[in-house]
Amino acid sequence: MQFGAFTPQGWRLDLVGIDTSEHWTTMVDVTRKAESLGFASAWVYDHFHTVPEPTQEVTYEAWTLMAALAASTESIRLGQMCTCNGYRHPSYLAKVAASIDVISGGRVEMGIGGGWYEHEYLAYGYDFPKPSVRLGELDEAIQIMRSMWTDEQATFTGRYYSIDGAICQPKPIQDPMIPLWVAGGGEQLTLRTAARYADYTNFGGTPETFAHKSSVLERHCENVDRDYGDITRSVNFNVLIGSTESALESELTRLRTQFGTVLKEPQNAIDRLYGDIGSARGTPDQIIEQLKMYEDAGMEYAIIYFADAAYTTDSMELFASDVMPAFM
Repeated sequence: MQFGAFTPQGWRLDLVGIDTSEHWTTMVDVTRKAESLGFASAWVYDHFHTVPEPTQEVTYEAWTLMAALAASTESIRLGQMCTCNGYRHPSYLAKVAASIDVISGGRVEMGIGGGWYEHEYLAYGYDFPKPSVRLGELDEAIQIMRSMWTDEQATFTGRYYSIDGAICQPKPIQDPMIPLWVAGGGEQLTLRTAARYADYTNFGGTPETFAHKSSVLERHCENVDRDYGDITRSVNFNVLIGSTESALESELTRLRTQFGTVLKEPQNAIDRLYGDIGSARGTPDQIIEQLKMYEDAGMEYAIIYFADAAYTTDSMELFASDVMPAFM
């Protein structure tokens, strides 16, 4: 089992109360801490304003952070979970990713998905087409990126995108190309695209849902003559961890105060993060038990979000010392 950790960037109101002049130091320090603790990768979200509702709090742009972190870390791999395909033309995105792969010394993970946040699309002037179009665009975008990273001149004519003689220099350092993470669990289109092109997938749900979608992915692999075992399956978790129940309650109180400075109903944000599918909450032993269920269903990579990381790395350190060894 491998583990990644999210870098706080504001999207989930996780830089509230920290002066803007200290944001970069905070973000890079957390990433370096994850690196020193043995997390395999650090991740950012690709969004433009905050959730669970838009506010005037900061949200740092994903690929800007990727470049900055590439130049400021040594060994940890760097990814986005996930890049929204609709926000950037794939030929441009391929060029950006290749440049950052060189800057990082070959540490980029390319997370890509069809996009989902309609309000954000419209707020920033992007069209928000129906799912079949967004996922058709995703499939073509991945083909373009692969061509840009491997061919001297990339030419592609599709239903949604066309390029003619596009040159991507420098090429990525990684051979044969930057690893592709296809995010999303859509059974007809997204998982079919993943079967064709993904090195990694990222989808969630209950352990039972994860197992079901894995079986769908396996069938798609059979249909396209792809070795299912070549694809690593991952899940994101919002982790609330404490050494005792009292410590957990203290963290919940802190979160209510943090969210309450911005939101009228801070408990809604807590419920969204830690009260539903996609969360893992408890002492280290309880967290291990929850993650083991996903491991038994085939999960090979867990990417962890710690809401308190910008304020204290205690949760990250406790997870690294008391949870991660159980999976190694």
